[in-house]
Amino acid sequence: MSIFTSRKIEIPVSGASISLAGDLTGPPAPNGLIIFAHGSGSSRFSPRNRFVASELHRHGFATLLFDLLTENEAADRKNVFDISLLADRVGDALEWVRSDAASADLAIGLFGASTGAAAALVAAARFPEGVAAVVSRGGRPDLAGAALKDVAAPTILIIGGRDHGVIELNEAACAELGCEKRLEIVPGATHLFEEPGTMEAVVDLAAGWFAQYLRSKPEQ
Repeated sequence: MSIFTSRKIEIPVSGASISLAGDLTGPPAPNGLIIFAHGSGSSRFSPRNRFVASELHRHGFATLLFDLLTENEAADRKNVFDISLLADRVGDALEWVRSDAASADLAIGLFGASTGAAAALVAAARFPEGVAAVVSRGGRPDLAGAALKDVAAPTILIIGGRDHGVIELNEAACAELGCEKRLEIVPGATHLFEEPGTMEAVVDLAAGWFAQYLRSKPEQ
């Protein structure tokens, strides 16, 4: 019998009469809650993010996977790459987490992939009191632009050793971050970490980072 519980939730979008579907899953008395921000063209059903989430459950964390855009919004490609809009949606998820009795007292981490990493970093800059740590997997943190210098949450950038071009973008973004930071290159991995053992390496790095920084709820 699984010790994990799962809830289907709807996250209201600020200033709009729409909501975003999400899945909140975790063990009893979790060590913290990780909100996932998926990449362009993806959704809360991303197999890579769901694998990472399932492994984080085993490390004692709850997870929230949700759609950053509605189906109609996602059909417009400019929304998929609108980092400010996507960061707004991560902010909506943070507000929902604060208001929910089951998660209100948990320290929050953000896990972003691809363009979702930029959205997570912009959201962390906007809500410094609400985010304890950020993990970027195969991300485009450079798309966070000027917000990088305002990120206070400790941030780790995880990239594949064969993700040519993106490595350099991550190195440049890491130099702009003013927070505690770390850049990790997973040998042999391409952008999607599809090679054997590479996603497991991501899990180990992410779980270790969150375990180090999600020790208590951030100051309000």
